[in-house]
Amino acid sequence: MENRPEIRPLSPALGAEILGVDLREDMPDALVAELRDTWLRHGVVFFRDQNLPPRELVRVARRFGEVVEYPFVKGLEEAPEVIPVMKLEHEKVNFGGVWHTDTAYLDRPPMATMLVAREIPPVGGDTMFASGVAAYEALSEGMRKLIDPLRAVNSSAKADVSKTREDRRKDSGRDDAKQVYEALHPVVRTHPETGRKALYVNAGHTSRFEGMTEEESAPLLEFLFRWQVKPEWTCRFRWREGSVAFWDNRQVLHYPLNDYHGHRRVLHRVTLEGDVPA
Repeated sequence: MENRPEIRPLSPALGAEILGVDLREDMPDALVAELRDTWLRHGVVFFRDQNLPPRELVRVARRFGEVVEYPFVKGLEEAPEVIPVMKLEHEKVNFGGVWHTDTAYLDRPPMATMLVAREIPPVGGDTMFASGVAAYEALSEGMRKLIDPLRAVNSSAKADVSKTREDRRKDSGRDDAKQVYEALHPVVRTHPETGRKALYVNAGHTSRFEGMTEEESAPLLEFLFRWQVKPEWTCRFRWREGSVAFWDNRQVLHYPLNDYHGHRRVLHRVTLEGDVPA
């Protein structure tokens, strides 16, 4: 392949910048397949200086999967599949500001998320990512045997940081959105493409284990929440306008840092259809 992309890993556990690719170009199938392979291997990939208006963002995302709409907030008028992820100058709470995987409270959580940066604060507003695969593989054999058969309840009502999502619902909420979504998923998820196992709980949505109370579940869940975001299996991405992040929601958690009060941060997001976790 001519002009093959350059891959620059961000950390040993996950994350890689991909250079030499213009996502707006008519990418041949072989290049899309190579990008997808890199994405699966690293969990999250990043592109710089991409000129992707909303409709172009949707078109690019469709090269990698089926685009689906977010259940709570209406998309943009010119591209309903795209939602704005933003924190305004007067707001103190950011959108999704806790370690989580996207919409784990759905029966079929999205396979992937793609974000493009529109407006970025002068400093701050980075996003952290963590590998559920690295976290699971580093557990002791005894802990893996304990959690392998467990399932957990995931709820859209759990996270206190949903306040900014509620603000967005007031001015652009979907009329067909439920008040609360809940889903039961395995605590350890087997990736349908790579076959690798990953921790699939998150502090934003996972409330308890199946058949247990929240109080009974809390000690083990709190351990897993802390364990899965240890620095050894994370990477950090600093945004610029036109930067794109594309992560595998089946094996990666993320955390948008809320350290830029008084400044506006706007990104556009699309999500790709997933399957039932197993």
